[in-house]
Amino acid sequence: MKALTIALFFIIMGVQTSFAQQSAADQEIIKLSKDKWQWMADKNVEVLDNLFHEKSMFVHMGGSWGKQQELDVIKSGGIWYKKAEVYSVTVNIIGNTAILLNDIDLEAVVGGNTVTNPFMVTEVYIKENGEWKMGSLTFSRLMRPVKMNGDNNQQSAPQSKQ
Repeated sequence: MKALTIALFFIIMGVQTSFAQQSAADQEIIKLSKDKWQWMADKNVEVLDNLFHEKSMFVHMGGSWGKQQELDVIKSGGIWYKKAEVYSVTVNIIGNTAILLNDIDLEAVVGGNTVTNPFMVTEVYIKENGEWKMGSLTFSRLMRPVKMNGDNNQQSAPQSKQ
């Protein structure tokens, strides 16, 4: 009986340790994602250049492209990610890959027009040499109304009819 109690104790401790490690990794990715939104708003392409993997891909409502074009779009202001209001975050880590889903409203300036859209944003990070790199960023427009409080002059991009 004593051996069973000791074994059960170690099993419980091992499970708690694995949850704590998972939670710490989740928090690291969540913080990195939050920081990324601020770096994008600040047009901090030097930091983003380090974050984005060389083979990273970006999917927007208006097209898809690689790392250099995304950095050029941010630097030039072609898309200015002014503010991302994040409502929920889900993280799944599979080996050295983290998949993060953000339910957001994004206020952005696109082609000189300020627009606010509801998105589910999928971010994929890969851990290489102990450092997380973004492999993919995809914006999927949601059918829900914009939740963000803001200026009444803001408008959402038109919805496509399916």
